Amino acid sequence: MISREPTIERLATAQQLLLTPFGLDESHLSKALAEITAHRVDDADLYFQYTRSEGWSLEEGIVKTGSFSIDQGVGVRAVSGEKTAFAYSDDISETSLLDAARTVRSISSAGRAGKVKTAPRKIASSRSLYQGIDPIATLDSTAKVKLLEKVEKLARSRDPRVAQVMAGLASEYDVVLVARADGTLAADVRPLVRLSVTVIAEQNGRREIGSGGGGGRFGLAYFSDEQIAEYVDHAVKAALTNLDARPAPAGEMTVVLGSGWPGILLHEAIGHGLEGDFNRKGSSAFSGRIGQRVAAKGVTVLDDGTIADRRGSLNVDDEGNASQRNVLIEDGILKGYIQDALNARLMKVKPTGNGRRESYAHVPMPRMTNTYMLGGDKEPDEIVASIKKGLYATNFGGGQVDITSGKFVFSASEAYWVENGKIQYPVKGATIVGNGPDALTRVTMIGNDMALDSGVGTCGKEGQSVPVGVGQPTLRIDGLTVGGTA
Repeated sequence: MISREPTIERLATAQQLLLTPFGLDESHLSKALAEITAHRVDDADLYFQYTRSEGWSLEEGIVKTGSFSIDQGVGVRAVSGEKTAFAYSDDISETSLLDAARTVRSISSAGRAGKVKTAPRKIASSRSLYQGIDPIATLDSTAKVKLLEKVEKLARSRDPRVAQVMAGLASEYDVVLVARADGTLAADVRPLVRLSVTVIAEQNGRREIGSGGGGGRFGLAYFSDEQIAEYVDHAVKAALTNLDARPAPAGEMTVVLGSGWPGILLHEAIGHGLEGDFNRKGSSAFSGRIGQRVAAKGVTVLDDGTIADRRGSLNVDDEGNASQRNVLIEDGILKGYIQDALNARLMKVKPTGNGRRESYAHVPMPRMTNTYMLGGDKEPDEIVASIKKGLYATNFGGGQVDITSGKFVFSASEAYWVENGKIQYPVKGATIVGNGPDALTRVTMIGNDMALDSGVGTCGKEGQSVPVGVGQPTLRIDGLTVGGTA
C-alpha cells in the first residue's frame, strides 16, 4: 500500500466525509466563492465541518450516562473592511451553499466590473502534529466502562476518607475543510480525548473536593494504568489537603505560583490582552506597546500551536493557515500579537495561525492555542524558600479578567501559607487579585521547571469555546493582593 503525504491524506478524508456524500466537489466550492466575490469583498471562505463525539460518566460506582452525537454543516463568510457577513447551515448541499453565498455577499453591494476569475487552486501548507485517527474507535464500549470503573476503584483505595468519586471520559473526531477566495484549500483531522476525575473527601462532617485528569490529540490507549494513577493521585491529594486547610489570610503579599496548570492565570490575565482584535480596537492594556517593556527581564511568553499531540495544537487553524510558534513577549519586551486573517489584514501584519472558531456555526476570531512562559534558572524549592510571608498557589479554579484594564481575580483551589521559607499549612478561600501588565513587571524569580498542563483547558471568548493548553514554570510575583477568608 502506498501512503499519501499527510496534508493530501487529510484533504482526501475531508472530501470523502464533507463533499462526496452530498454530491459536491471542488467546482461547487469555486462556484459558491465566485458568487460571493462577484461583489467587492476583501475576503471570503467556506468552512465545512464533521464532528462525531462520545461521552461516558460514572458516579456512585455506576456508569450513569453515555452520549453519542454527530454534527455537520458549513459556514459561509464574506468580509468587507471591518464588517463580516456570515451564514451557516447544517444542510450540506449545493442549494444551501449557493443560498448562503448570495446572502453574505450583500455585505458589499458594489458589483465588480466584468467576469469574476476563479482563483487557481492551491493546497495550504500544514503541519503533522497528531495522527488523523478516530479516537472513539480506539477502545470498545466495554473497555471504556471498565476504564471508568478502574478510576473509581483506585480513588477509593487511596484513602478511607474518599466518600465519592466522579469520572468522565470524552472522545471527539473532528474533520474540517476550508476553501478560501484566493483558491486555498486546507483540511484537518483532529482527534481529541479527555479523562477527568473528581473526588470528594469527608472527615468529621467536613467535605472537600479535588480534581485531576488530562488528555490531548491521540487515542484512548494513552490512558494507561500509570497515567490513570497519576490523575487519581492528584485528585485525592487535593481533596485530602483541603480537608486540613485553614482560612486564607488577606492583604498584599508575595505569591508563588506553581508550574503547569497555574499558567491559566497567564492565559487569562496576559494572553487575552495580546489577541489581535482587542489591540486593533485599542481596548487592550497592551495596545500600541509593541517594542516596549511590558514585563520583568527574563519573562518570555509564547503562544505555540505546533506542539505535538497537545490539546491546543492545530495542523492548520480554522482559516486554513498553518499553526505557528509565536513569541509574544521576549525577555520582557512586547514582540507581537496573535492574529486571525481579518485583524492581520487591518493591522497590516501576517496571520499567526490563530484564527479559531467553535464550529461551522461560528465566525473565526484570534484565539490562543498553547500559551506558556519559558523557564528560568531557579530551583522551585529555592523560590518557595525565598518567601518571608506569603502564599504558594499550586492549583487554580475559575477567574475573571477585564481586558481593557488588565485587572484579574482568580480563586486558588490548592494553596499553602508560607513563613520564613517553610510551608506552614494549606489554606482555603484564597483569591488572587491583580493587574496583568503590572503583575508581569513584579516577577522576581523564574523557576527551571516549566511544565504544560495535563490537557484539560477550554477557553471561552464571546460565547465560543475552544480547547487550549497553558503552562509556566514556578514563579515568584511580589506585591499581589490576596483576598482571603481569615
